Amino acid sequence: MQNKLQELTDKLYAEGLSKGKQEGEAIIVKANTQAEEIIAAAKAEAEAIVNKARKEAEDLKVKVSSDVKMAASETIATTKQDIENLLVAKMTGEAVKSALGEVDFAKQVIKAVAEKFSTEEAADLELVLPESLKAELEGFVNSELAAILGRGVEASFSKKIAGGFQIGPKDGGWFISLTDETFTELIGSYLRPATKKILFG
Repeated sequence: MQNKLQELTDKLYAEGLSKGKQEGEAIIVKANTQAEEIIAAAKAEAEAIVNKARKEAEDLKVKVSSDVKMAASETIATTKQDIENLLVAKMTGEAVKSALGEVDFAKQVIKAVAEKFSTEEAADLELVLPESLKAELEGFVNSELAAILGRGVEASFSKKIAGGFQIGPKDGGWFISLTDETFTELIGSYLRPATKKILFG
């Protein structure tokens, strides 16, 4: 009886041990599988993060490169324009101011323009001249120019005009500007293309 009890105990122990071992092995296999899945998912996620970071870095590099090229191109164009403007201004600015500031030259230009008005439009003229030339030109406008044209010429003098003049029909609502600024701009428009070609090819 004692032997049978021992056998039964041993059998139950062996079966329990075997079953426990099987369950333990199953748990280990499952744990290993889950660990592999977690590792694989982590690797995939890490790879996706790295790929995204690489793409963003490449996109940023392309954008920065494009922005730098554009900025460099704009800077070169602006610098060329500044050099061109400085050179044209140097060639024209002082020369035009000097010429238009000479009383005899100013009289000749005013006569030529006023006579053109005289032949094409029978209207009294209004003339705006530099304040700095008032003493030299006021008598010329009121007597000599009026006599040449055979009609009235009304002159005013402005501090806003450094050299040259503005002329147009009195009460006509429009005028022609032949000031030092407009002369410089006009001459500059012809000089700029040639200057640009000489400077930059």
